Amino acid sequence: MRWLGCYRLGPIWKALLVFVVIAFAGQLLGVIFNKSWMQPERPQSLYSLPSDNTQGSSLGSCQPHIHIMFLKTHKTASSTVLNLLYRFGEERDLKFALPFGYQFGYPLPFIAQRVKGYKSPHVGEFDIMGNHMRFNKPEVEKVMPPDTFYFSILRDPVALAESSYAYYKNVAPAFRRAKGLGDFADNPYKYYDPRLRNNHYARNLMWFDFGLDHTANFSLALAKRGVAAVRRNFKLILLSEYFDQSMVLLRHALCWPLDAVVSFSLNARQQVPTGRSAWVGKLIAPLALTDKQRVKLREWNALDWHLYQAFNLTFWQEVERFGRSRMETEVALLRTKREVLTRICLRDGGRPIEAGRIRDKTIRPFQSGLVKILGYELQSGLNNATWEACLRMIRPEIQYKDLLDLRQFPRAQQPSFAGGPPLKRESSILRADDHGGKRLVEKDWDGTIMFRNQSLEQADSKVRLR
Repeated sequence: MRWLGCYRLGPIWKALLVFVVIAFAGQLLGVIFNKSWMQPERPQSLYSLPSDNTQGSSLGSCQPHIHIMFLKTHKTASSTVLNLLYRFGEERDLKFALPFGYQFGYPLPFIAQRVKGYKSPHVGEFDIMGNHMRFNKPEVEKVMPPDTFYFSILRDPVALAESSYAYYKNVAPAFRRAKGLGDFADNPYKYYDPRLRNNHYARNLMWFDFGLDHTANFSLALAKRGVAAVRRNFKLILLSEYFDQSMVLLRHALCWPLDAVVSFSLNARQQVPTGRSAWVGKLIAPLALTDKQRVKLREWNALDWHLYQAFNLTFWQEVERFGRSRMETEVALLRTKREVLTRICLRDGGRPIEAGRIRDKTIRPFQSGLVKILGYELQSGLNNATWEACLRMIRPEIQYKDLLDLRQFPRAQQPSFAGGPPLKRESSILRADDHGGKRLVEKDWDGTIMFRNQSLEQADSKVRLR
């Protein structure tokens, strides 16, 4: 409980939190041995607490949102957010709007036909959408119900650039040509060509993900229009640097119990402790930056930097309205629950490990770029119910999507074992010659053929501020 000191809580609050932890552990054990856990068609949470003060501040009589659209921006802790959406939806038997692969045609603008089962007579209303896309509100609205709650997450552009460079070094031509991120920051125009595919990872990546023109020259008027467009389309914007505070705001906005937003960090890159902070990105030479280079990266990503600053201000205004003291109390409780689950679920004290050291190959995270993407191992000796609940919290995004896909569209795929590896499936896109050119023919999961008269490249050119 040493970390409680940083919140300057009085002795009464500390005593209350200790009581909560003890009560929580006792109720947890009761749930673990509850036979209702063995119902496979509707998985249960690892813990299920009554709606009292152990859940944090009262949510009153509001009803939980189940129609949710999360814009999964890149390298912003969005995989962790998607995991809690997957868990929430799976436990409540909700229906997911899923891509045929793992992204909705990214980096091209989203179109409704990219959703598996869209307009299929075998699929009803979708509840949750959260896989990577380039946002296109009119097309999303064709898929999601009118009362859908839209939210997303942002990150400081410098930290995002470090992560993006490490992850997409061999994907983005601008990064591939540079000797290191500092080299790129010193003279980005030397390496960057906006016409080359995947170079969107190298400039204003968040602006791009929101469906805005990331190559435009910065102007205050343009930046303000972009911020206004995001405000119109999204009810809540989270910050990855303040993840726990973000989860508290999110759970109140969605009218969810605090348990639903407890999570472990997923898809994190290899890190080392330093004197600057508890955990920062591994300072291998290609990622090292000077203070001057950090300033240059913010200038290079000026649209992203303006977006981040605008919603950083909004975020703390939301915290003030929520109440600082109230926020500190809920964050402390959230972290307490995470610590309890860490001890129950994870080996090595909950420290993430390299994928190659994870003995269960079916939960190894996908690897890309300069640094290793870490994962977790479960404690040995867990009973079946506890093991399954813990597994949902650490299951990598790709494997989790495949599992949900299999359950939602059982006729479309071959069976897979629990927690299994990515399923191999035929592409849904068929190409046919048309007067010497190419046209796209798409087939939905149930055999429905979908045609489009315009090319995907033409669709990209039609994205506008909305």
